[in-house]
Amino acid sequence: MRSFAVYGSNRERIYANRVALDYLGVTLAEWFDNRPSADGRPEIHVDDAGPLLARWESAQSNGLSFEFEVRICGKDRNYRWFLARFSLVRDSDGNRLRWYCACTDIEDRKRHEDTLLQENAALRAEISQSSFSDEIVGSSEPLRRVLVEVGKVARTDSTVLILGETGSGKELIARAIHRRSRRAARAFVGVNCAAIPSSLIASELFGHEKGAFTGATQRRLGRFDAAHGGSIFLDEVGDLPPDIQIALLRVLQEREIERVGGDKPVLIDVRVLAATHRDLETLVSEGKFRQDLFYRLNVVPVTVPPLRERVADIPVLAEYFIARFAKRVGKKFEAIEKKTMGIHAKACRSLSKQCSA
Repeated sequence: MRSFAVYGSNRERIYANRVALDYLGVTLAEWFDNRPSADGRPEIHVDDAGPLLARWESAQSNGLSFEFEVRICGKDRNYRWFLARFSLVRDSDGNRLRWYCACTDIEDRKRHEDTLLQENAALRAEISQSSFSDEIVGSSEPLRRVLVEVGKVARTDSTVLILGETGSGKELIARAIHRRSRRAARAFVGVNCAAIPSSLIASELFGHEKGAFTGATQRRLGRFDAAHGGSIFLDEVGDLPPDIQIALLRVLQEREIERVGGDKPVLIDVRVLAATHRDLETLVSEGKFRQDLFYRLNVVPVTVPPLRERVADIPVLAEYFIARFAKRVGKKFEAIEKKTMGIHAKACRSLSKQCSA
């Protein structure tokens, strides 16, 4: 049952229902007086009182109903967020009679939104703290070609399909595209599609409404909501089940999502970067992956070479990882002996030839 109150045409207090009075911990007579609590806390949070009054005065002049998110102090002396809906009632001559206010508790939703904002801020901080060159280590010709492609595609807003073997660094390439794009200041959200159970992936990606299924005790925003304005990286996109493929196709075509249990679409502004180690064309021919989705994802394909095709990068990578681990354990690292590096380089060249054959 919702909290409910009635105000006169000039905002004078007329009535409050039992739910509202129980939450505030006052009698109806005390509510009429609108006095601060014993510890001096006002009923409406000081940061919300002014904006609410201004909004109400504006509604008084234009005669329009309105909604306002406001923090209200309860009898436990803590503030909770409420969505207050103010509806104006007029008489037959059009004169203002009453303001009806219905309040819905949205504390859980606001906390969840705050959590998402903190996660997004953490993601942006992570992006800003690591440079492009620190993430992608190497200077071999195959890697340089990929980085040239990254530089070109990053300036557009096109969907990118990153191909390559497992462990070749597809997510690093996706992050590099995001960091060089106009969305760099917004969130980069990564999702491993193969790691999420098929029964949960729709809720994980698109969110769900309260009561959408057993255990859905509150509305939950999905990964696409978290990436709004930024980029989402769908790793192992070839493992998506058919129903999610349809939903993803809608995102790419219409720029909108539909939460599980929802009855209306939600517009979303997200750049999609996808990756897979699987042969999507073969999956399409086998009927396991939608052809229209494949073409939507494969707007700009970028293939990341495996390390065996980047033998020249192995010494650089070895020094990079040794220096990083040495710093972690508090050791000083100067250089790898040429003899040691030569032995390993020879072995790597031999292994590369065997793989090519």
